[in-house]
Amino acid sequence: MRVVEVTAYGGPEVLRLGRRPEPDPADAPGRVRVRLRAAGVNQADLKIRSGRFAGVLGELAPPFVLGYDFAGTLLDPVPGLPVGTRVAGFVPWIQEGTGAGTYAETVLVEPGWLAPVPDSVDFTDAASLPLSVLTAAQALDLMALPEGSVVLVTGASGVVGRFAVQLAARAGHRVIALGDAGDAAELGLLGADGVVPRGAPEDVVTGVLGFAPERVDGVFDAALIADPLLPAVKDGGVFVPASPERMPAGEREIRVEAVAGRPDGARLREFLDLAAAGGLATRVADVLPLEEAGEAHRRAEAGHRPGRIVLMI
Repeated sequence: MRVVEVTAYGGPEVLRLGRRPEPDPADAPGRVRVRLRAAGVNQADLKIRSGRFAGVLGELAPPFVLGYDFAGTLLDPVPGLPVGTRVAGFVPWIQEGTGAGTYAETVLVEPGWLAPVPDSVDFTDAASLPLSVLTAAQALDLMALPEGSVVLVTGASGVVGRFAVQLAARAGHRVIALGDAGDAAELGLLGADGVVPRGAPEDVVTGVLGFAPERVDGVFDAALIADPLLPAVKDGGVFVPASPERMPAGEREIRVEAVAGRPDGARLREFLDLAAAGGLATRVADVLPLEEAGEAHRRAEAGHRPGRIVLMI
């Protein structure tokens, strides 16, 4: 089968189209095959390819196949999901530690990672959701804030942040979004009660306090700004970074806990159904063929367009 491999740590040029044997379910009892149609390009892919995460990969080293998000067609039956079902999910790439990602024609996955894709949702949109929407939802779970709390979402113009704004608003929170100034109207439509433009940390804090003079109950830090935002958080509040890469130092009894997105097929199904019903907005920036994965990485690193870049397979 065709795959795109990371041949060495480095820039997008280290991505090469290659061939590997089709995965065999007999090699991983309990797992099933999915013939992929689309794979999302995530920021984690860029960091792994560059070598930034080499220290957490143990003995795993190039060549390996990147990729978390996927959408495609089920090749082996799963209870409730017959062969041929359109499915989506994500591979917990670092936790798996095998280097077998979704920049490939076929993957072996746990049935519990899978969610059926509604007919009205195309493969590109389906592949843009799994890791990002589940990370946003699980971050809000970690916050464990009561309805009506004031929540700041940083990186609100990005894929994860946009989902967090929508889900926090649906949960009944008052949402302050930190994002691009040009996205203010859109973020308002997605559920933000106030939008603070990106800028110097002190200006951001001033902007947040303009909407929440008593400070916010919680922060989902999708942009990984960390410590400079703590003055905007109430004593005893909660601060959830989107990655343990940048964890602010705890102070004033502020609880700090990073989110690590976990596959959850049942919950992903709810979000895919919500997207099909028009209740959850997705954003696909570009769609490129698998063999142009290097170009996809270049565009992602350049911030070519806001949204998820998807590889068609």
